[in-house]
Amino acid sequence: MTLKPDSETILLVEDTPSLQMIYRAALMRAGYAVECCGTAAEGMAAFHRLNSQIVLLDLMLPDRTGLEVMEDILREAPQTCVIVITANGSINKAVEMMRAGAHEFLVKPFDDQRLLAAIENARKALRHRPQAPRDVSAVPVLAPFIGHSPTMLEVYDKIRSVARSMATVFITGESGTGKELCAEAVHQTSARAGGPFVALNCGAIPVDLLESEVFGHLRGSFTGAINDKIGAAAAADGGTLFLDEICEMDLNLQTKLLRFLQTSTITPVGATKPRKVNVRIICATNRNPLEEVRRGRFREDLYYRLHVVPVHLPPLRDRGEDVIEISERLIVQMAREEGHVFTSLAPRVKDLFRSLPWPGNVRQLINVLRNVVVLNEGPQVTVEMLPPDLLADRPTPAPAPEERPQVTMLDLSGRTLAQIERIVIEDALARHGDSVPKAARELDVSASTLYRKREAWEKADRKK
Repeated sequence: MTLKPDSETILLVEDTPSLQMIYRAALMRAGYAVECCGTAAEGMAAFHRLNSQIVLLDLMLPDRTGLEVMEDILREAPQTCVIVITANGSINKAVEMMRAGAHEFLVKPFDDQRLLAAIENARKALRHRPQAPRDVSAVPVLAPFIGHSPTMLEVYDKIRSVARSMATVFITGESGTGKELCAEAVHQTSARAGGPFVALNCGAIPVDLLESEVFGHLRGSFTGAINDKIGAAAAADGGTLFLDEICEMDLNLQTKLLRFLQTSTITPVGATKPRKVNVRIICATNRNPLEEVRRGRFREDLYYRLHVVPVHLPPLRDRGEDVIEISERLIVQMAREEGHVFTSLAPRVKDLFRSLPWPGNVRQLINVLRNVVVLNEGPQVTVEMLPPDLLADRPTPAPAPEERPQVTMLDLSGRTLAQIERIVIEDALARHGDSVPKAARELDVSASTLYRKREAWEKADRKK
């Protein structure tokens, strides 16, 4: 079977397995990709994931009516072509659905040619239908985020949509873009808002302790386990578990996380009986998770289990005027906390903020603003008040190689692996003006890993 080059996945929502199999086979023989679902809930979850433009929808489903499902679909994506499948006795209902916005209806039983003709008609309608993008300006800002850029309004809208389901959310974005805020927003907007929200940074916990932190342990299960410990998964029972820096998780623990996702049970370290928990999983990473799968550092089956609804947070440099809106909102709030008075940014500061790459994103911006408020009185933020090293983030031509000493094999010869690691990391930091995010991107590691290693080195140096 060869897929049509311009075809998207057709969503088929039909609760009778035999009919589902027949329709799917006919469509696949014709070169279409098909996603099959048996209930309204599964259908809506697949629709959010696939953004299908053509939906084959059975009129009667076990959990909701086809009319209700179609109304939800068209409310979210009015351009969708919904083809209603109905039995003879339900033609009046099918006509009602046509009036409510269905593209076409098929009366059972129908042959392959009738089905394919309906699909082709829908594809033609989509090609000739004017594209009407959703009016994201009507989407209100979602607290605690700040900013009205189109990219963020799309993020707010997606958070509200996914919050209604139990689907696993996979948040991606550079360090400092607000991935934990996004996870909290999903939790607070969902039906689980009354339950606990437990966040765990997989990159900030030593590998040998991570299993205990996630699943807990019993007293005496290992050296240092002097008491029973409830892990993050049990603490989040009835609520949401947020696993930050998920790509930093050890492969052995990934296997146990996959089993937890499949069975909804946990077995604390040292325990013999599993325990059932009711937890929604949200995870995040500042890496490309699919690239981590290709490199063998992240299990492919776990990736597909977690990567159900992806949410990407854009870097601050791509959010337009949001950098000004965030700054002016926070500068007033921070000044109030410090007993100072700040009301605005000077025009030169606004121009500078718009031009900076902000490698640390919103986290870096908050740090800059806090520095200004603590050390100055106000009322307007001027360029002279900004930290001197802020201008170092402006893009500048890379210095010629001979202008800085390079690490050579001679420097590394005879050293331990730990010493070589430190030399390479410190060299990368020096070349990037001590910018941890930039060095982390070059070395293809998490920024939190570099912060953790630097802290360990500083402690060791103080003991000498």
